[in-house]
Amino acid sequence: MNTKILFGTIMTLALFTTTYAQTVDKAKLDQFFDRLAEKNKAMGSLVIVKDSKVLYTRTIGYSRISGTEKKPLTATSRFRIGSITKMFTAAMILQLVDEGKLKLTDTLDKFLPQVPNANKITILQILSHRSGIPNIGREENGQGNMKTTPMTKEEHLALIVKARPDFEPDTKSLYSNSGYFVLGIIIEKLTGKSYEAALQEKIATKIGLRDTYTATGNIDVNKNESLTYFMVPGGDWKQVPETHPGLLFSAGAIVSTPNDLARFIQALFDGKIVSKESLDQMKMMREGEGSGMVTFEFADKTFYGHTGGADNYGAWVAYQPEEKLAVAYTTNAKVYPVKDIVGGVVDIYYNKPFQIPTFESIAISPEVLDKYIGVYTTTDAPVKFTITREGTTLYAQPPGAQSTVPLEATAQDKFKIDNGTPTGIVIEFDTTKSQMTIKRDGRERFFTKEK
Repeated sequence: MNTKILFGTIMTLALFTTTYAQTVDKAKLDQFFDRLAEKNKAMGSLVIVKDSKVLYTRTIGYSRISGTEKKPLTATSRFRIGSITKMFTAAMILQLVDEGKLKLTDTLDKFLPQVPNANKITILQILSHRSGIPNIGREENGQGNMKTTPMTKEEHLALIVKARPDFEPDTKSLYSNSGYFVLGIIIEKLTGKSYEAALQEKIATKIGLRDTYTATGNIDVNKNESLTYFMVPGGDWKQVPETHPGLLFSAGAIVSTPNDLARFIQALFDGKIVSKESLDQMKMMREGEGSGMVTFEFADKTFYGHTGGADNYGAWVAYQPEEKLAVAYTTNAKVYPVKDIVGGVVDIYYNKPFQIPTFESIAISPEVLDKYIGVYTTTDAPVKFTITREGTTLYAQPPGAQSTVPLEATAQDKFKIDNGTPTGIVIEFDTTKSQMTIKRDGRERFFTKEK
């Protein structure tokens, strides 16, 4: 009797799982990604996983473009994941806590006494971006933007030591890549291994991540890594010089795939990487930040995870623990905001109302566009914006830029530049005042047309 009940239960569960999987609107997901690809609004890779079962996977675009030769992205294409690296770093720090080799209350002077305020900064404060360690980089040291040039850990640490703290420890929250750089140094000190070796031993090999490792140099196409691109006028993709991973280290240098990211976050919540107490610590939010983890609200549900990005690549991993649902997306060409892509995917998954964008711009006559052409200046700074027209498209040349950027018309006097953020950059023209307004991240700057 018990055997029959058990068999019946198993069959019911199997039928339920099959039925549930069939409710995913794969056709609409395909339509969404077809539109993104058709309009050159994204290149990337997506996976939706529920309870370790892949329900949907899709890739669009190319991992390498050389002249007319284009190598399509696949489910195994590898991407730089930027700040999602911080989830891995936080997990390794909390493993050391679980092993009794480290305490969250330990102060930084135990490891790096030369850092300002080291005797007051705790490991927990660094994990939760409350340390006051400034988000420092080579450009802040007066050496210009040299993101493609390698930087040693000693050079990076010297910049942190030299910089003034942003605030007293635990008085506020401020995102700090340099704080997570410091955590990487601590991992190396306590494990006696390189960060990459510790990552492989403590996470990748442990849970079977075959495509996750730390980058040490430029993107390597021979390792199936995806080059990163942006869209230039005329509808062509142009390769973007990538930030050298030596500048990112334990704050952003990991390479992975959506499949590995989904497996990682599932294992994290299943207790296969850190203890329940340590996971609860990661999930504990204070001023919007956990310990290497943040929350997202999609389809009226709370997801845990992290985002990442640099240059024009990006990544997003989100996990809904009650449903054991993981959504992971990686991109090597941000155009349409990644948040809107992930949000659209989740809405479609839950059969929420979601209108697939048309990405159709408004047609404006050349006579109207010609009224906007000119050189614009501002009293705020010695910079100039140049607006030109080619055919029925306006182009903007920002200060110091060697190339122009196409403007997408959203109204007769309003235009938009997609830059991977939810709002993008909005440019409005007022011909009565000979004025141009640039709106970005909630800020406005006014420019006047030169006569």
